[in-house]
Amino acid sequence: MKPALIIVDLQNDFVPGGALAVIGGDEIIPLVNQLQSHFDLIVATQDWHPANHGSFAANHLGRRVFELATLGGLPQMLWPIHCVEGTAGAEFVPGLQTTRIKKIIHKGTDQGIDSYSGFFDNGHRKATGLDDYLRAQEVSDVYIVGLATDYCVKFTALDARQLGFETHLIEDACRGVDLNPGDVEQAIAQVRSAGVKVIHGADVLRSDARFQKPPAI
Repeated sequence: MKPALIIVDLQNDFVPGGALAVIGGDEIIPLVNQLQSHFDLIVATQDWHPANHGSFAANHLGRRVFELATLGGLPQMLWPIHCVEGTAGAEFVPGLQTTRIKKIIHKGTDQGIDSYSGFFDNGHRKATGLDDYLRAQEVSDVYIVGLATDYCVKFTALDARQLGFETHLIEDACRGVDLNPGDVEQAIAQVRSAGVKVIHGADVLRSDARFQKPPAI
């Protein structure tokens, strides 16, 4: 067993004060930092959008934030402008320890299609390189934390499981958008049904994740 910790989108625009803030998104930072000491390999993803990205409501004349549209032939939620490449909003949150992060994966870089998952765009047309990197490091198990439970965390977990990784979602080290009440609960149920193990940070902290698999809840 060789585990990796995947930190999903802990960026300024996704925490309170950001352009697309997740309520309580900053609350998970201490736990995420604590968890890092239990992993030899840590990878982080960043939304890294061009300014003309098609998921931004501002780039669609007459359309409003949180309306449904189509992008790349797929249903697309229209979001506020967020995590534009090279801007302060796209940077990791200041409290996040980054010195142990071995690899950063940028996603959402193609203006014509969104990318919630850390592994693929939403149409599974192009890979981000995360799968290849993890396999080159001989990773068998992934542990996922970050933002947001019902979007990028969920799709990263589903793709990891589909790709054959033993996948663990650390529920209390994530926060969700819950745009529609119940979205987070449904996301947790969906990943569980796909074979993802939903655990708590304490399960990792009281064992050494490099040698033991914490029990599913």
